[in-house]
Amino acid sequence: MKHSHYQQVMNDTKWKELRAAMYNYPDNLQWRTKDIETGYICPWDGDWFHHFKSGGYISIEWLKIKAETEELRKDLTAVLRNIHVPGEVILDVIRVYGYVKKGGFIDYL
Repeated sequence: MKHSHYQQVMNDTKWKELRAAMYNYPDNLQWRTKDIETGYICPWDGDWFHHFKSGGYISIEWLKIKAETEELRKDLTAVLRNIHVPGEVILDVIRVYGYVKKGGFIDYL
């Protein structure tokens, strides 16, 4: 299994909370994920209701959410902080981790 060197840091409950918050967010937010098993990075998508939950959450290594303005980054970070998810802001995206390397460290938003 490819992710044997990784530990899961998000569970279905947290992914569902995140999905609901992003679905209910007033702006149309674009996202993409990386599959930990295959390494596949999906194209940018804006459908949080059907597409994001398609296939479940178990293989999401990370999720990126486009946040191209400082105001949007601050607002999204506050929303995600309320859910308490592992992640970081990297330039114009917010990355939420589903898995991290074993023994590695990740901050929570």
